[in-house]
Amino acid sequence: MDKRLYIDVHIVQTVPPANLNRDDQGNPKEAYFGGVRRARVSSQAWKRATRTAFAQNAPEQDHATRTKRIVAELAKRLAARTALDAEQSARLAAKLLEPLGIKEGKKAGDTAYLLFFGYRQLEDIVDLVADQAVDLAAMDDEQLAAATKNLPVAQKLQSGHPMDVALFGRMVADIPSLNVDAAAQVAHALSTHAVELEFDYYTAVDDENLKEETGAGMIGTIGFNSATLYRYATIGLHQLVSNLGDTEAALDAVEAFVQHFARSIPSGHQNSFAHRTLPSLVAVVVRDDQPVNLVSAYERPVAARAEGIAETSALRLASEYERATRQWGDAPVHTAVCHTFAPEGETAERLSSAFGTQQTFPKLTVGLRATLIELVKQAG
Repeated sequence: MDKRLYIDVHIVQTVPPANLNRDDQGNPKEAYFGGVRRARVSSQAWKRATRTAFAQNAPEQDHATRTKRIVAELAKRLAARTALDAEQSARLAAKLLEPLGIKEGKKAGDTAYLLFFGYRQLEDIVDLVADQAVDLAAMDDEQLAAATKNLPVAQKLQSGHPMDVALFGRMVADIPSLNVDAAAQVAHALSTHAVELEFDYYTAVDDENLKEETGAGMIGTIGFNSATLYRYATIGLHQLVSNLGDTEAALDAVEAFVQHFARSIPSGHQNSFAHRTLPSLVAVVVRDDQPVNLVSAYERPVAARAEGIAETSALRLASEYERATRQWGDAPVHTAVCHTFAPEGETAERLSSAFGTQQTFPKLTVGLRATLIELVKQAG
C-alpha cells in the first residue's frame, strides 16, 4: 500500500481516585505540562492494557507474548507435538534458536532481553522439525548444530506477525533483521488539569484478634489521584499493511485496536480503587498527511466549571482541532465522534461541528472500517 493513511484516536476519560501506573516510589506517575503538575499514565501501561484486552478476545494461537523465555516456550510446543521428553525438547529448542545470535541472559535458558513474538510463529518453527524431531534429538551437539543451522527459523519470526507485534513493533538491537517497525504510536495520557497527589492511609484488622487486643494487624498508605485524562494514539495503516502483508488483516487490526484501546484501562491497584471507567468522548480522525496529537488544547490547564472538567475538556478539544485544521490548511479525509454528553446544547453542537454527527461507538467503528476500505480501493 503506497498511500499513507493515519488513524488518530482522541479520547477524554475521567478516572476516579486511582493509582493506574506507579513510579519508583509506588505513587501515580506525574508530569509537568503547561507549568503545572499533571496526572500521567505511561504509553507502555496503556499499550499493555490494550494487548491484554486483545488476548482476552482472540483465539490462543493468535496471542503474542513478550518474554525472556522463548526457548522454554518453544520447548513446550516441541514436547506437545513430538515424542520428545522435556529435556530433549529444551535441547532441540536451544539449537534451533542458536543461529539467530540471541544473547543469553543471566539465568539459564533465558535471553538477555525480552522478545516479542506470536504463539503461531513458534508453531511454524515446530513445523520445520516435527517430522524429524526424534532423529534430531539422537544427534550429538555438533551434528545437531549442523542439521539445524540452515533451517529458516529467522524467516518464521520475520513473517506471520500477530496483530500485537504488527501494531506495537519489535526492537532487537543486536539482530536488526528481527526488528518490526511499529504501526501504532501511543502517547502518555495526561490530565487536562492540574492535580495534587493524595494518600490513602489504611488499616487492616486481624479477624482473629481476641476482644482484649487492640490495634490494627497492618497499616500502610497508597498514593492516588483522580483526573480527567486526554489520551491519544495513532495508527499508520500503510505500515500495518506492510507488517501483516494483508489489507483485510490490517483492517481487522485497526478495528480491534480502536475497540480495545478505548475500552481498556491499566490495572494498577484495581482491587483497591475499582477505577474502571469508559471514555466520555472518542474522536477518530483519518489523515493522509501526518498524525497530529491535540494535547496543545490543554497547555492551559482546565479549571473546574459548572459543566464539569470532562465537558470543558471536550469543548477544548473541538476548538483546538478546528483551529489547527483551519490555520494549517489541513483536510482530514474522515472524522467521527462518540460521546456521552447531553445530545442538546453547546457541547454537542461544537463536537458535531468539529467531528461530525454524534454516533454510538459500534457505529463509529463500523463507519471507520467502511471509510478505510474505500480509501484503500481509491489508492489502488
